[in-house]
Amino acid sequence: MFRHSISQWTKYLTIWMLCVCEAYLGIFFIMQRTIKTRRISDSRTSGSESRNRKPSRRTVSTPSGRVSISVERRSSTRSVEGRFSKTSGQRSTTGNRSEGRYDRSGKGKSSFAGRRYNKSGGSSFGSSSSGSRGYKRSSQSVSGKPAWRKQRGSSGRASQRRGKQQTIDIAHFINQAVNAPKPKEHIIKHAFADFDFVPEIQENLRAIDFVSPTPIQDQSIPYILDGKDVVGLANTGTGKTGAFLLPLINKIALDRSQKALIIAPTRELAMQIDVEFRKFSRGMKIFSSLCIGGTPLYNQFKSLKNHPNVIIGTPGRLEDLQQRKAIRFEDFHSIVLDEVDRMLDMGFISNIRNILDQMPIRRQSLFFSATMPSSINKFVHEFLSDPITVEVSSGKTAHNVEQDIIRISDKEAKLEHLKVILAQPELEKVLIFSETKRGVESLSQTLYKAGFKVDSIHGDKRQAQRHKSLSRFRGSQINVLVATDVAARGLDIKDVTHVINYTIPQTYDDYVHRIGRTGRGTSKGTALTFV
Repeated sequence: MFRHSISQWTKYLTIWMLCVCEAYLGIFFIMQRTIKTRRISDSRTSGSESRNRKPSRRTVSTPSGRVSISVERRSSTRSVEGRFSKTSGQRSTTGNRSEGRYDRSGKGKSSFAGRRYNKSGGSSFGSSSSGSRGYKRSSQSVSGKPAWRKQRGSSGRASQRRGKQQTIDIAHFINQAVNAPKPKEHIIKHAFADFDFVPEIQENLRAIDFVSPTPIQDQSIPYILDGKDVVGLANTGTGKTGAFLLPLINKIALDRSQKALIIAPTRELAMQIDVEFRKFSRGMKIFSSLCIGGTPLYNQFKSLKNHPNVIIGTPGRLEDLQQRKAIRFEDFHSIVLDEVDRMLDMGFISNIRNILDQMPIRRQSLFFSATMPSSINKFVHEFLSDPITVEVSSGKTAHNVEQDIIRISDKEAKLEHLKVILAQPELEKVLIFSETKRGVESLSQTLYKAGFKVDSIHGDKRQAQRHKSLSRFRGSQINVLVATDVAARGLDIKDVTHVINYTIPQTYDDYVHRIGRTGRGTSKGTALTFV
């Protein structure tokens, strides 16, 4: 009986302790929420007080004269904002050092963020305080025509990545196909049958009716077959993919121990390269592994266990697999960087350096792109050994793309005008570019509700969704695709009749790649830009 009573008391005591613990936990969470709410309200109050607080004044003597300084201290951001006014002039400067904001426009206080540069001389500061994106007419450009300067907020990886802001002259968007000088004719010196390819490659080329190479293929393939490092520069749609794939496949066919690494900036471009590779290497028992983000790692691990001769991927996923011991960069004898300027522009420079540093010193390096800015030249020659530059670009933009602009005053008129344009019968397959993911999705939904066959592609979509959208567009199940610049590099989509820049691209190189989606090869195309 005594033991029975002890067990009952133990049971009651346990229940009581559990109740006490639960009560204490409840009190703890309530206190945490209260403290958080008070902090938010305090920060808002201190922010409003700091805005309403009158700044204290201070006079400082300088070699150029006496300067009256008005200093305001904000406790919420721990920043010091000062207004400097010289007695000898009207120029004023507002600085917020903690947030990196400066305004030297001479118009007093501003919340504009980030310094802007334009090529017409001088510098300007500004991006709307509300964070909205717009366009501002700047001073005369070098050509004497008005230039349009893109305004951007301080947020976003794109603005942090690009740094200096270009001024894009809208004259570049008008009738370039008509007014452009006649492109330089490149004489094709070889046929595919003249190249020292193995018989299997020649068979595959005949099966897909490839007889005569493009200029970039004609000039670069002999050097790659000789084992030289090559920098290939050519406009979009000129066959750069075949220029490096065919010699690499031939190299592996002659020596099965050879391995090649092909890196592309976007998943879509990597998938396209893989499709071309399978077409050229059909029946040769030379296999590839596609390693891109947004797809299951398990399938890629399984593919890599088969020891493929060629690995095609994006920089981030390749580094991830290397850290998981699934890839050894030391084993590769050849590397290809396709659209190298885009990769560095997207912030992959550290990833590329890490990969190249781990590869053997004696290797063959092939860099291909449509543009090669001088800022990237140093990086290219740092990792290539006596490279041969093959340039067959026929100008900044393709000569068979007719370009024009559409002037719109307000946002509503812009959308309505786009609907009118898309309703015209000659716009059979249209690619529309917008700058932000949210803008792309919103525009796509609006056009869908208006009755257009439209889909969207941007970085927030899963890889399966992006692949499905591209497949529907290629198969003409939809005739309008709204995209961010993720679709502007390297993708070969046949029969795109029109490219519409719903927002002005941030750089002229981006514009070149956008309109390069139409007028590919010998086809004609049209590019329209809203300004």
